[in-house]
Amino acid sequence: MAVETQAIKKPISFIAPVMGGFGAFAGVFIGAANGSVLLGIVLGFVVLAAITYVAMEVLDPKMETSVKWGLVALLAVAGFLLAGLPGAVMGAIFGYVFGILIYWIGMGRYRVPLPPYLTSGQVLWHYSFRTICGAIFVFLITPILVVMPLSFNAENFFTFTPEMLRFDPAGYSLKHYRDFFTSSEWQQALRNSLIIAPFATFLSVSFGTLAAIGLSSEHVPFRRAIMAILISPMIVPLIISAAGMYFFYSRIGLQGTLFGVVLAHAALGIPFVIITVTATLVGFDRSLTRAAANMGANPVTTFFRVQMPLILPGVISGGLFAFITSFDEVVVVLFVGSAKQQTLPWQMFTGLREQISPTILAVATILVAISIMLLTTVEILRRRSERMRGMSPG
Repeated sequence: MAVETQAIKKPISFIAPVMGGFGAFAGVFIGAANGSVLLGIVLGFVVLAAITYVAMEVLDPKMETSVKWGLVALLAVAGFLLAGLPGAVMGAIFGYVFGILIYWIGMGRYRVPLPPYLTSGQVLWHYSFRTICGAIFVFLITPILVVMPLSFNAENFFTFTPEMLRFDPAGYSLKHYRDFFTSSEWQQALRNSLIIAPFATFLSVSFGTLAAIGLSSEHVPFRRAIMAILISPMIVPLIISAAGMYFFYSRIGLQGTLFGVVLAHAALGIPFVIITVTATLVGFDRSLTRAAANMGANPVTTFFRVQMPLILPGVISGGLFAFITSFDEVVVVLFVGSAKQQTLPWQMFTGLREQISPTILAVATILVAISIMLLTTVEILRRRSERMRGMSPG
């Protein structure tokens, strides 16, 4: 079978149906907003297929830039007529994306970055797989994207008000953020979380790192069974772990104490530390520790001066995961804590159950921002760890 090695213009019999499919996809949302999904699918397919025919067969290909911006303007106007200013914004976005897709597919540019030996079916799977992954990502991220603008609602509603949909500045406010920073209940919950999470993280990192180092040695008996037991809190349903901790704590007097909550959260964070540190130790050259011992260094000095700097990215990554786990956890603290240990997630849960307040949306947005910063740090450390392992001997 012949394969393509460069961008070649495709026949309109191929381009129009493909772009019509993209138009039908957009028509699902437009039709749903206007009461007829089927009509939206049909009109989306027909309209974009017709626009594709005009762009590729009637107009000069050199007019690509003009066609793109013309399509942006056209769909922005259509969106404004259907749904006002928000519709115009969405129409402009669709127009920009469709303008790129028409020429990307029509001129065969999608084949350029791929190996020339791929068949048409392999090319289809290559882009289909990425499309499916992108759709899953959008499905997972959409609830977060909805919550964030709602936290700026000027009214005490959990829905978008007409003023917000019109992008009227009067519909937006920071009142819910002010409520969070001025409320004694929310601030007490925040203080509890900022006390419990760091201590739980410290214990998780300490015990988890030592366990990972010990279990990485082949001379430890039953190390696979021990590893399975230590990471079991990550596998066992959280409600089971919480109930077990409750009955155990009630017998030893830790029920309802701050120390008990810290220990419970530490137990939940230890598996993350063990996994990340163990993964880092895979590329660790053990001849370095033997060399340090031959030079007269004791085990403690060898650990802090030789081993720890090399596994530090994994330790910090595990600590960040342990911190996020403790800071966001609500089920265990409900079982083993008391009103004095009411954390931020507990306060959010109580607010949803007893009095629905949009302040919860503001808190959720803050937690999302913190999680993004921590996960970004984890990714930076992961890349640093890979570079260090590539530079280390062996």
